[in-house]
Amino acid sequence: MNPSAFENLTIKPELLNNLPTLGYHSMTPIQAQSLVPLLQGKDVIAQAKTGSGKTVAFGLSLLNKLDVQRFEIQALVLCPTRELADQIATELRRLARGIANIKMVSLCGGMPFKAQLQSLEHGAHIVIGTPGRIADHLRRQTLTFEHLNTLVLDEADRMLDMGFLDEIDAIIMQLPTQRQTMLFSATFPEKFEDISSRIMQQPITVKAEEEHEPQQIKQSFYQVESSQRLTALRLLLLQNRPTSTIIFCNTRLETEDIADDLMNVGFSALALHGDLNQRQRDQALIRFSNKSISILVATDVAARGLDIDELDAVINYQMAYETKTYVHRIGRTGRAGKKGSAFTLHDENDGCRLAQLSDYLNTPISNSPLPPIKILKQEATQPSMATLQIDLGKKQKIRPTDILGALTAEQGIEGTQVGKIKILAQCSYVAVEQDAVHTALQKLKHGKLKGKACRVRVM
Repeated sequence: MNPSAFENLTIKPELLNNLPTLGYHSMTPIQAQSLVPLLQGKDVIAQAKTGSGKTVAFGLSLLNKLDVQRFEIQALVLCPTRELADQIATELRRLARGIANIKMVSLCGGMPFKAQLQSLEHGAHIVIGTPGRIADHLRRQTLTFEHLNTLVLDEADRMLDMGFLDEIDAIIMQLPTQRQTMLFSATFPEKFEDISSRIMQQPITVKAEEEHEPQQIKQSFYQVESSQRLTALRLLLLQNRPTSTIIFCNTRLETEDIADDLMNVGFSALALHGDLNQRQRDQALIRFSNKSISILVATDVAARGLDIDELDAVINYQMAYETKTYVHRIGRTGRAGKKGSAFTLHDENDGCRLAQLSDYLNTPISNSPLPPIKILKQEATQPSMATLQIDLGKKQKIRPTDILGALTAEQGIEGTQVGKIKILAQCSYVAVEQDAVHTALQKLKHGKLKGKACRVRVM
């Protein structure tokens, strides 16, 4: 007997019999771990990557408990973009092929509001949408969830990255407290603990094990002359080509000098140190976290408390004064199931620190050869995203959905080309893919946000 067979689940025959026609014969790891508690009606937090089969997991669960005879909204699926909402709606319709008369409605920003009103007037069992547009309908009282029994937050980490927390909170306040809540996310930032404690009841946490070898941080050490540190740094960056790197220095002046030197030879870099004002610090962190800057050159104090996802590499331009600081530095990479790299430059005066570090790590430390000098002829890796700064913010009632809607409206860019959105008091920042910058810039320059013209620039 196959323990991963869907036949082991207690679900409606019309759902079960349809699965083989869709090519689904065995459960994926996330389906096998989450479906049993989901079908039991329990709240579930599931960590699952894109392509892991999570839509089938929550789709089968919400469809199994759906009462088609009650023509009321019984399930809400929130997701970050219109494209994902469309994918989810398509998959749910495929899963529900064996059940007649199920009505689903997609409510997303960038789509005509009037057409959505007409769809809602005909009723629905399931609503799939983006937080901003759902919140809009609730404010206008064109949508009610009084009969809802299931809430799904899909790609929850990306919704938080895009700044939708306020909208999600506003929506949840208007949902019945007696409901099942499912949270699917590729990563688990620390802020999830606060959110889940507020919106879920004794949730069960499941995580699909990665099929590749466990995450690890590859540590490499290089002995260099002090005068050759910058050249060594460039060689490591050019050979390994990390998309996101923190370079640690021991002094503020070094962060500025190194960032300037790297920019002068074509790298995308910014300095982060204690002498920056709050606006400069905010801008540096926003641009680094949204992938429009590839390298952050920082002191340990300035980098304290940073929560950066998917950091490819850490480079110690100098050795840390304490071994625990070294461990803290390199621990910023290799997170969320991904591998990371840590490169450390040292000179002949660092022998004592190396010995202490070797004892602390309980492993011998050996030096690696630097990449060949000819690599310096290569061009530096450029970031995949660019940041647009908009002169409207929270004081002007701007929300992430306003920016996303303006960018993806008619003849705009795709939602998948939009990265993190950050709204501050007097301005906003949105990351867009490099090849979409011109179109995005024109859409915002010649359009309006909340009925207001705005000034926008590429940072």
